[in-house]
Amino acid sequence: MIILEKISEIRTSLDSFGPSMGLVPTMGSLHEGHRSLLKLARKQNRTVVASLFVNPKQFGPSEDFERYPRNWDMDKEIFEEEGVDVLFAPTDDEIYPSGFSTYIDVGHMAEQLEGLHRPNHFKGVATVVCKLLNICKPDHAYFGQKDAQQSLIIRKFCEDLNLGTQIIIGPTIRDHDGLALSSRNIYLTPSERESALLINKSLEEAKVMWMSGGRDSTKICGLVEQILSSRDNIEIDYVALVNPDTFLHSKVAHQGYLLVIAVRIGSTRLIDNLMLNHDSVVTSQIEI
Repeated sequence: MIILEKISEIRTSLDSFGPSMGLVPTMGSLHEGHRSLLKLARKQNRTVVASLFVNPKQFGPSEDFERYPRNWDMDKEIFEEEGVDVLFAPTDDEIYPSGFSTYIDVGHMAEQLEGLHRPNHFKGVATVVCKLLNICKPDHAYFGQKDAQQSLIIRKFCEDLNLGTQIIIGPTIRDHDGLALSSRNIYLTPSERESALLINKSLEEAKVMWMSGGRDSTKICGLVEQILSSRDNIEIDYVALVNPDTFLHSKVAHQGYLLVIAVRIGSTRLIDNLMLNHDSVVTSQIEI
């Protein structure tokens, strides 16, 4: 595996690899969800590039940029095990040099749900992803379904700006207890993790209601909120039923619509979602 820090170096290096290249952008602190995306990229492409960059532009002033988990040695080992050909690990100054002032405005989709609770988050995400796509020019780029709104926004601006990269969304990977894998799970205390399991339980119960014919989004979201509110240490940011193509709220839970959740448990903010259809399963668990 080649490890590069400079934009000029990775552009020169990738020119020698030829067609069929997949990019897996990460912020490090890798888990089985990242592994699943790396495996998918390895399966579908001749060359696999991963990036490791904790993007300061997507963190708010009171968020966890400074304490975001970083483990270079573990991450490097995982990238090597999954057959990554090139790892791009730039510094902050390489991505955002002095005088940097250009950002991607992704419109109304960034002003609701996650965007409402994390102002400028998606501006930072879209800007860094756009830069990575322009630097690496991959045929495919891989993101996770757990960050459903982010994935939709990335796919939309790639289409709008004719970037030429196909955005591929991998399924949410869950631990054996059903909790969606996240680099931030490490923040949870044992009691907080126990409370966090209600996120998946609430999705499962909502799926049962929907499979039984329930289509009223108010009732479905109300059930989820009731389950989550049973623990005093869970603070709900939002529970919503949305159109997966626009992320606008829907009164009716149509086939293929998304049930999305964001909560705070202690100092940790967690998100999750479920697509409502007859074939979906709530959990895609890791295997040992």
